[in-house]
Amino acid sequence: MAVIDVTLGVDIGGTNTKFGFVDSAGKCITEKSIPTNAHEPAENLIARLHENVDETMRPLAGAYVLRGIGIGAPNANFYRGTVENPPNLNWKGVVNVVALVRKYYDLPVAVTNDANAAALGEMLYGAAKGLKNFIVITLGTGVGSGIVSSGELVYGADGFAGEIGHTTVDPNGRECGCGGRGHLETYASATGICRTVGELLAIRRAESPLRNIAPADLTSKMIADAAGKGDPIAKEAFEYTGRILGMKLADSVAHLSPEAIILFGGLAAAGALIFDPTQRSLEEYLLSIFRNKVKLLPSGLTTGDTAVLGASALIWNEILKQRKQ
Repeated sequence: MAVIDVTLGVDIGGTNTKFGFVDSAGKCITEKSIPTNAHEPAENLIARLHENVDETMRPLAGAYVLRGIGIGAPNANFYRGTVENPPNLNWKGVVNVVALVRKYYDLPVAVTNDANAAALGEMLYGAAKGLKNFIVITLGTGVGSGIVSSGELVYGADGFAGEIGHTTVDPNGRECGCGGRGHLETYASATGICRTVGELLAIRRAESPLRNIAPADLTSKMIADAAGKGDPIAKEAFEYTGRILGMKLADSVAHLSPEAIILFGGLAAAGALIFDPTQRSLEEYLLSIFRNKVKLLPSGLTTGDTAVLGASALIWNEILKQRKQ
């Protein structure tokens, strides 16, 4: 039986770190998770990751061979191989994650942020297969973005290009976790729509089951479930969120002229509730030369494996580029 090449995809989160082995067709052979232990230094996580990866790989060794490692992490810099002052992780300053991993594996290793990894995952395995110019917007706790132009991920001069979530909607608007004000992330993320619901409950008299949920317990899924049952507050929150998101995406289209924009992450799971108002707003704010040209698409990645697939796609992309040279 032929031995199959695989890469290791690693997604470092504030609570858990997921990893899995993925073949070149995007099939996840196996996936596991370990606690990140965010209060510990990065060296501790990488050492534990190495132990768990080796243990998982041992029974697979005869059938699969590991060719590279891709890592998705917050505030990751592809150029430098570093993670820099990441939120939700007690890693001070600049941590060279690639160097830490290379202590254990003499293999190609690359790191980038989760939105860039998602963009590469969509390009190799998902909704952007065959596309050369597109944007992936991740709608989770925050709003991330990965930009692909002419088939290449856009990193910019310093490796941090693609912070669409920190573009300004209202300079006097909501406080953002980054210290700024009125950023898209404060309106169009899962946490942003919860803030919108809180504001609507304060100014609208309509009955809503959302009034019975403590603000700290409210989630975007609860809002989506309520909207699906016709709740006026929840429906208005999605309309408001989609209008703002579509307006800012129209700005990105003017800069980049993509073939498609892919919505990825928890809030995107609301389906038509977020896609329909976003699509209407996008078309309204687009310059006429771009109207009816840009597709708004859901993710094409397999639910549950998305973060690992994205990280794996990062290193597969580098390996494939090297093979073509």
